[in-house]
Amino acid sequence: MVTNGKYSFDSGKDKIKGKTIGYRHLQCLLIFLGFALLFAMRVNLSVAIVAMMDNKGANPDFPEYAWSQKTKSHILSSFFCGYILVQIPAGGWARRFGGRLLLILSVMMSSIFALLTPLMVNLGGWASLCTLRFCQGLFQGVTLPTIATLMSKWAPIEERSAMQTICYSGAQLGIVLMLATSGVLCSSSWGWPSTFYLPGILGLLWAGFWFIFGASTPRECKHISADERAMIEESLGHDKPQDEQMPLHAVPWKKMFTSKPFLVLVVNHCTSNWCFWTLLTQIPSYISSVLGKDIKSNAILSSLPYVTMLALSLLLCPLASWLEKSQILNATVSRKIFNTIGQWIPVVSLISLGYLRADQGDLAIALLTTTVTISTIAHFGFSVNHLDLAPNFAGTLMGIVNCSANVMSIIAPLVVGYVVTDTSNIYQWRIIFTVAGCMSFSGNLMFLIFGTAKVQHWNEPPRAGREAEPLNELINDAKKDEECTEEGEARV
Repeated sequence: MVTNGKYSFDSGKDKIKGKTIGYRHLQCLLIFLGFALLFAMRVNLSVAIVAMMDNKGANPDFPEYAWSQKTKSHILSSFFCGYILVQIPAGGWARRFGGRLLLILSVMMSSIFALLTPLMVNLGGWASLCTLRFCQGLFQGVTLPTIATLMSKWAPIEERSAMQTICYSGAQLGIVLMLATSGVLCSSSWGWPSTFYLPGILGLLWAGFWFIFGASTPRECKHISADERAMIEESLGHDKPQDEQMPLHAVPWKKMFTSKPFLVLVVNHCTSNWCFWTLLTQIPSYISSVLGKDIKSNAILSSLPYVTMLALSLLLCPLASWLEKSQILNATVSRKIFNTIGQWIPVVSLISLGYLRADQGDLAIALLTTTVTISTIAHFGFSVNHLDLAPNFAGTLMGIVNCSANVMSIIAPLVVGYVVTDTSNIYQWRIIFTVAGCMSFSGNLMFLIFGTAKVQHWNEPPRAGREAEPLNELINDAKKDEECTEEGEARV
């Protein structure tokens, strides 16, 4: 056994125990804050556009724009048009150029576009705003694949789910901060432009910190201790000398798309996103039309589900990390348990929303909060599974599944618009909630049957490629022996 004050490696039990707090956690914290700012810049328009189109409830000293609802929908959807385009290639870019570079470009460019938004709207109207949001979507589209690639290099196997969940929880923080402060910002002396200026300035400050302290891998980091770097690389199997490490190999697209665990992962992401976007886009309308209580009229109620979601995510991280380090549960069992809790319990509360009466508005808020909060437990399940299946292609896998899942953000609202022709009809809403609940149930059922946390064989280079070098050496040695023999015979 080799021990020191920073980590210990017990070869008998094949466990690695790292420091409680290390430089890897600073990377995780910076990614968490960067992701929060990116989400704040993503949702700020949905808040600001209300004041931009009607400044009676905000500071009237700032411009008001007479945009139609059709124009408004084009503006709000322009972000996702750019966001979806770069999801799949982003994983390959992160592998080739490093996650540090892509993440700083994503936050910095999104911040610059946010700061330019008020000026460009005044100069070019809604068309300029659509262009800016499209460009923001392009640069933010690389975020999730980049984070997945960074975590595949920085997160020890024993801390993988906890660290990645912390990173993703930044999304809830960004939503909470934007929703909770939106009313104050729009009504302040800085008006609705402040909802763009504030996250934009903070994003540029974050980019400065990331430039100094961020790194694509522990080996490229100048500030990490040698002991912590050795512990991380030992856990991930990256502890070979640089010249002995395997070079990047081509993405095995055919094997990837014929892999049952990966296809199930894609399905699970899609079903989860269907429920998420049904809640995010339609619940306020349901509560307003059916229950007579508008959740958007109160910033605290609007942010409450995401506050509790963020709190539960952070509280469960130590538990998930302890379970993995202690090896009480193997990774596959752990993923399936967390995924089942996070996707099947919300099924009950989600379907129950369709059976409430108009005088049960408080219960509806409670069920909504429960549904959103408990669903965060799935972050310890399918959300981290791409790292399990193929850590060498974590960014590419995340890009594929996130691209597929974001298609649900387009389809789900269209289905609601087709089914719910009368927003006050409880029976039509019941269909929507039942469909969403069944989607969540079936997605997790497939994950239980076919899902796994085992590394897939296509994660590694083809065996022929790995054996080519020693085979060539044998051939060369044989040729040398033959030449020596011929020379000896010639001399004789």
